Amino acid sequence: MDKIYVTGHRNPDTDSIVSAMAYAALRNALGDREYCAGRLGHISDETQLVLDRFGFNAPERIITMRTQVRDLDYDTPPALSAKLPVSRAWTVLTADRSIPAIPITNDDGTIYGMLSTGDIAASDMQAIEHPHINGLPVFNLLSVLEGRILNDAGNLVDTISGNVVIALPQSCENLLFNGRDNIVLCGDQPDMIRRALDLGVECLILCQAELDEELRSHPTDTCIISTPFDAHRAVRLIYQSVPISRVCRTEDLECFHLDDYVDDVREVMLKSRYRCYPILDENEHVVGTLSRYHLIRPRRKRVVLVDHNEVAQSVPGLEQAEILEIIDHHRLADIQTGNPIYFRNEPVGSTTTIIAGMYQEKGLMPSEKLAGLMAAAIVSDTVMFKSPTCTQRDRSMAERMARIANVSLEELGQQIFSASWSDGKSAHEMLFSDFKDFHIAGHDLGVGQITCVNSAHILERKAEFLEEMHKTLKEKDYSLMLLMLTDVLLEGTQLIYLGDEETVRMAFSPEAKGNVVFLPGVMSRKKQIIPALTAMWG
Repeated sequence: MDKIYVTGHRNPDTDSIVSAMAYAALRNALGDREYCAGRLGHISDETQLVLDRFGFNAPERIITMRTQVRDLDYDTPPALSAKLPVSRAWTVLTADRSIPAIPITNDDGTIYGMLSTGDIAASDMQAIEHPHINGLPVFNLLSVLEGRILNDAGNLVDTISGNVVIALPQSCENLLFNGRDNIVLCGDQPDMIRRALDLGVECLILCQAELDEELRSHPTDTCIISTPFDAHRAVRLIYQSVPISRVCRTEDLECFHLDDYVDDVREVMLKSRYRCYPILDENEHVVGTLSRYHLIRPRRKRVVLVDHNEVAQSVPGLEQAEILEIIDHHRLADIQTGNPIYFRNEPVGSTTTIIAGMYQEKGLMPSEKLAGLMAAAIVSDTVMFKSPTCTQRDRSMAERMARIANVSLEELGQQIFSASWSDGKSAHEMLFSDFKDFHIAGHDLGVGQITCVNSAHILERKAEFLEEMHKTLKEKDYSLMLLMLTDVLLEGTQLIYLGDEETVRMAFSPEAKGNVVFLPGVMSRKKQIIPALTAMWG
C-alpha cells in the first residue's frame, strides 16, 4: 500500500509538526491506514521538548516529492543465479514475453549481468561454429538432460569439457570421433559405446538406451550418463546446460537505484540502446527491472499539505506530486492542482485547532498523549493566546485538549517558550529554527521568528544575527530579511531587519534605526508583518 504523506511547511514549527501527526493519526483511525506524517526540516528545541514530554518520535524526514524509481510499477522478474543453466533462464523469459531481459545475480544478490532471449539465441548460433564446451558442470548437465550417472567413475567427475559429437556409423575410420576430448552421444550402439570407452572420452551420453552389464564393468574414467531424450534434442540441451554467467551481458551495465529520480533516469535512457535495466536497492541487491514504457505514466507520490499552501514553503518537487488535500489557516497563495481537492482554510490561530475540530466532527477523541501534544501546538502558535490571529475557538479547543491530557496550559506555555532560545545555540540555528520565505509583488524576503520571554537578552546577540542575515540576503537575493524576537511578556516584537531601512519605517515604524525596532502589540508574522508589507508593496 503506497503511503500518503502529510507534511507541514519547511523549517517547521510546533504547529506544523503536530498538525501533520494529528491528521495522519485521524485518517488512520478512520480506516485509511496509509497516511504517514512527515516533516520538511530540522525539529526545533521547542518542538522536541513537546514531543519528548508526551512520548512521541519526530515524523519521518522528507527530502523531496519528485517521482523516484521506487514510485514506478517496475517489473519484478526472478533474479537468477549466474550458476544456473541457460535452460532455466529460457523458461523464465518465455513465460512472460513482456519482459525483455532478466537480471542475473551473484550469490549475495548483487548484480552480475543481464540476460535476454537474444543473448541465448546468439550463444546457440555460436555453438554451431564452435562446438567445443569447456568446464561444463555435471550438476547442470544432469538437470537439463534429466539424466543419471551409470558408473562409479562418473560420480567422481564435477565438470566435463570437449567437442560435442553424435556417434554415427561411418565407412571411413577418419570420420569417426577420435581422442579423449569429446562428449559423445549415441543410442543403442554397442560398438560405438565400446569405442568411446576404449578411447576414454570425457563423457558418454546414452540417448534412450541402457548400458549392458559387460560394458558397465568396462574399466574407464569416462563419465557415463543416460537420458530419456533423443540425440538431436540432447545435443541442443547440452548447450543449454552451460551456466548463465557465460552467456549473459556483463559489460557496460547501466543500473538504477530505488531512490533515483525519474527525470534523471529518463536522461540516461535517452543516451542508451538497451531495452531493460536492473534496479538495485540501498544494499545494491537486485529488486527488479525497468523499461522505457514504465516512464510513460509514472505513479506520483501523494501528499496532504497542512499549515501552508505556498509553493516556496512546501516540499521540493511538489509539482510532480499529487496533492490530495490542504488544511491551513494562512492566506491563499500560489499552489495549483490538476484536479479538484478537499481544501479547508479557516481564520484561526493554529492549524491544530482545525484538526482538533475534525476529531470532534468524526466523533473520535484523541488519546491523552496526543491531546496534550495538540494543546501544546495551539499554545505555541497562538503565543499563549496573545497573538492577534488567536480566536476564542483556539482557546476553547486548547482548553478541551488540556482537560483530556490533564495538563495546565499556563505551565505548558512557560515550558514551551523557555525552550525557544538557548545561549548554547548558534545564531544560525536560532535564525532558521522558524523561518519562512515569501514572495510579495516582485519582492523576495525571508522572515524568521523566535518566541521568547527575554527578548532583551537575545537582542544582545544582534551582531551575530546580522552577520548570518547578511550571508542569507546575498545567497538568496532577498529584498528584505527580518528576524522577529516576539516577547510573550512584553506582548511585542523586537524586529531585527536587514535591507532597505526606509521600507521598514514605512511599513512598521518611523523609529526604525540601527537595524532594530520594537513593535508593541506585534505578535504574528502571518497577520501583522506580512500584511503590512503586502499593503505597502501592493
